Amino acid sequence: MKLKVVNIEGKETGRTVDLNDQLIPQEPNDHAIYLDVKRYLAAQRQGTHKAKERGEVRASTRKIKRQKGTGTARAGSIASPLFRGGGRTFGPRPRSYEIKLNKKVKKLARRSALSYKLKEDQLIVIEDFSLEAPKTREFVKIKNNLNIPEKKSLFVLPEQDKNIFLSSRNLRGSDVVTVNNLTTYDLMHASAVVFSEKAVEILNASIES
Repeated sequence: MKLKVVNIEGKETGRTVDLNDQLIPQEPNDHAIYLDVKRYLAAQRQGTHKAKERGEVRASTRKIKRQKGTGTARAGSIASPLFRGGGRTFGPRPRSYEIKLNKKVKKLARRSALSYKLKEDQLIVIEDFSLEAPKTREFVKIKNNLNIPEKKSLFVLPEQDKNIFLSSRNLRGSDVVTVNNLTTYDLMHASAVVFSEKAVEILNASIES
């Protein structure tokens, strides 16, 4: 599949890039997208929650009342979950929320997300560019030239570029990632995906390898 290449001024350069047809499945797999997005969001959870159980609560160990003759149930510790201030029964403990997903499912999910972006005409290829210094004004100008000023945009670069990242950091709804760190969630969360030429080449190479 051939995609037109535009420059940072939003004008066509007359060049095209080939997008490997293997990157675009005939039928996008919605369930694979769901599983990969679910895996990504679950991995963002810290899982540091913790509640004290009866053995961890600081409390007196004296016997509260005599064993028999009170007419109520036996009570041996004030740290019991039955009493106010006592420990919690089966409370949350630190844990990992990561979900294992096969590599083939991850690749299918990302390919399906790319397919949706192509069908909805939300994928743009821009010639490789760089900024001399971190300037948000310059990044906003590029978005305006591409007619995506108000859209949630995702710029996919071949490698990390500090100036481009810092220029976009203060803008709400603008993200910059490298092609190797591109996720299904990033693609589905954006309304406009902007690939650089070299990023497309790396994406094609990832399918062939």
